[in-house]
Formats: sequence, C-alpha cells, structure tokens
Amino acid sequence: MRRLAIAFLCLLGVAGLSACASPELPWAQLESRYGNTASRYLELPDGVRVHYRDQGARSGRTIVLVHGFAASLHAWEPWVERLSPEYRIITLDLAGHGLTRTPDGYRISTEGQVAIIDALTRRLGVERFVLGGNSMGGAVAWNYALVHPDRLQGLVLVDAAGWPVEGKREGSPLAFKLLANPVGRAVLKSVDLSGIAERGLKSAYADEALVTDALVSRYVDLAMAPGRRELILNGQSQPRQPVTKATFARITTPTLVITGEADKVIPAEASRGLASAIPGAQLITYPGVGHVPMEQIPERSAQDLKAFLAGLPPA
Repeated sequence: MRRLAIAFLCLLGVAGLSACASPELPWAQLESRYGNTASRYLELPDGVRVHYRDQGARSGRTIVLVHGFAASLHAWEPWVERLSPEYRIITLDLAGHGLTRTPDGYRISTEGQVAIIDALTRRLGVERFVLGGNSMGGAVAWNYALVHPDRLQGLVLVDAAGWPVEGKREGSPLAFKLLANPVGRAVLKSVDLSGIAERGLKSAYADEALVTDALVSRYVDLAMAPGRRELILNGQSQPRQPVTKATFARITTPTLVITGEADKVIPAEASRGLASAIPGAQLITYPGVGHVPMEQIPERSAQDLKAFLAGLPPA
C-alpha cells in the first residue's frame, strides 16, 4: 500500500510543493461539514472511532464498500443513491481517512483496516455480505477475502491496488526519497494542498468537469484533520507475507473486477492481472474512464454491479 500512496502523491505533484503552512481543522468542524443524518460513529476496542453510514433496504443483500487512498466514504454516494432501493449499503471511512479517528501512536496497516471492517460488520449484526473496494480499498477487500472467506458472498474490486508490479514505476524514486527525508516529510505536513489536490484529482477522475470546488475542498479539508497528515506520511507497516500472483489464486469468493482504461493511478493492466489470477473472476473495462468509475460513470457501473449481484447464490 505504500507504493499506492507514493503514486498518488506523485499525481498530486510532489515535486512542485511549496511550504505554505496550513492549520489543522477541528473534528467538530469536519463532522459538521462532512457528516450527515446517516453518519454514525462506533468506538472499537483498539481505540479507533470509525465513521460509517448504514443505508438502504434492510431486506436486500448487504454490500460493504471501502474507499481508496486519501478518499472517504463520500466516494460511494453515487452508488449508494442507485443501489439503496434494493440493497443494504454500508460505507465507512478507513483509519487515517475521512471522519474516522485513531488514537495516538496508531499505525496504519492493511491488517488493521481488515480488522476494522470485520469488527464493524459484526457489531452491526451483519454475518455475510458482498465486499467492494476501490484502489487501496480494493486491496483491503481482497485481503479480507483471504482472511474471512466464510463471511463473503461476493467481492468487487474497482481499480484495485495490490497486483504485484515488476520494476519501478516512473517517478517513484523521487517520491521515495522525499518521503524518506525528514525535510520532505515536514514540507508535506505543512503545505497548502488546494492546487496540488485539484491537479491530482483531475488526473485521477479523467473527466475534469467532475472535479468541482466542493470536491477539492472535501479532500483538502479531510487531509487537515488533527494528526492526519502525519499519520498518512508516516507510512503503513509492511504486509506480513509477500504478495505474488499466486496469492490471488487462493481467493474463493465470486469476484467482479472493474477498471477504467484511462486510469493513471493504477493501470488497467493491473486489474486484468487480478481478473486472470482470481479463479472465475469476471472483468469489465470502461474505455475513457479513470480511477473512480463509481463516480465518473455511476449509472453504468452500478448496473454492471447489479448484474453481478443477480448472478450470486441467494443471500
């Protein structure tokens, strides 16, 4: 997951940063601005206070959706709007993201994110569900499928991270050096992110018309949560086991892989790799679509998800 964070930082224009201090925003202000009447908060045993929304038809199949790096549960709202008449939709902010708070000294890890999903769903009385994830959230989702296959009815990977990449992607060495350098990390913790976020989001979304002032403000504001930048930039602990192509052959959950062909964050080739390695996986690709199909083409992508769900065994 560290590689994905670095790739995203590259898109945001790491090399062009200027040290213009930005103050943190208090939790009360952020919750008032970015929470809504569906927002709920749950204290977990490890001290994480997770923000989640539980919406839609209680009589329908339950779908849990996990956002990507630097994003939040808001990314799923276009799908929530289209799916909630038929399905129960649970979205959540992962540790280090959105309105979810973490205790002092908390260290982000994929295993920790998996544990949050498991604890939240159990506390909500959800025993079996379909799990979907975008980008980093996709990696969390397939890791969950490896650890808790008995709890999943389906797995949906949307431009998911985690496919092993041979060699180094262009631009990564500079980002590695910056993140490894105390001065570089200090700059990243104090910089005004507005212009950088706008450029990065336009690249990720592919359709610049979707990158509104409100969208940019949300990304920037949530990055200003107390301790947020330090938590993210301190990096994530390394996975306990190395990930190889053979890792994905162990996934037994029915899987849908979808990707935008114009994705500049995680190339579509990575999703093709996932689909080829996961037994029985379905693959859908969208020409001209970027990293977030659920936001760029919500109607079409939601319909494709419905078709996949219709083919699953009864809940």
